[in-house]
Amino acid sequence: MSENLLKNVRKIEIKSRGLSHQIFAGQYHSAFKGRGIAFSEVREYQYGDDIRDMDWNVTARMNAPYIKVFEEERELTVVLVIDVSGSRWFGTTKKLKKELLAEVAAILSFSASINNDKVGALFFSDKVEKFIPPKKGRSHLLRIIREMLEFEPESRQTNISEALRFLTNAIKKRCTAFILSDMMDMDNAEQPRFEEALKIAVNKHDLAAIQVYDPREKELPNVGLVRMMDAETYREQWVDTSGKRLREDYAMWYRNSQERIKTLLNKYHVDHVKIATDQDYVEPLIRLFKQRA
Repeated sequence: MSENLLKNVRKIEIKSRGLSHQIFAGQYHSAFKGRGIAFSEVREYQYGDDIRDMDWNVTARMNAPYIKVFEEERELTVVLVIDVSGSRWFGTTKKLKKELLAEVAAILSFSASINNDKVGALFFSDKVEKFIPPKKGRSHLLRIIREMLEFEPESRQTNISEALRFLTNAIKKRCTAFILSDMMDMDNAEQPRFEEALKIAVNKHDLAAIQVYDPREKELPNVGLVRMMDAETYREQWVDTSGKRLREDYAMWYRNSQERIKTLLNKYHVDHVKIATDQDYVEPLIRLFKQRA
């Protein structure tokens, strides 16, 4: 590992661990309550206890009433489904989308770790590029952060369906999965093309989506004739941004695409927030957790 990468990993670890302890630990615990209720112990019956929890075998053996005590089953499996397509390199303000994704993923990782949950990561472009199975431990979390910062995918394009299909098939037990992406995966009709895979995934796993974006993506600036390149296909073309109609059409396209993504996530009850590259992500993450509490 290079000295510069080591420094960046350590910087993210310190910031993420601090925020997770100070702000997110309680919020995360409330939002992600585990898979259910697990048996803990038996104790003597006390007035007011629910008779349905009576342990009749122990009661008969001890010749006194005993009840079963249950507690919340805390341990979760958390999978970070991380977009590594070419569009993550875009950023015109404080940071690139790539850097924002890494910090948010680190926050979620440490919050899960504090909660004693296992964490895994799935990196995707238009295919699954890398899968790190869920585990516990600091060294495992640092590996995920390191991969987020230095991983170079084979492809630069996006296919969220492939990631969701892999998640559905690879993780056998129900998990909590965070989709971290700009979510810009549209078909020729400008509709999100991952609906079918999302529909199947939400029936098996607990999904939440964190959509990152750059403010400049909302509208084109009036800067005259500029050469633009698609970060995922490398296709280039000259665009005359001085045309008012062009700028209005682009802004309308962006608004419509965002509304379609939001509508799709709402349809399948996927909690979600949007975070801009120039925005403090603490408030949006807390809002996401509160949606679920």
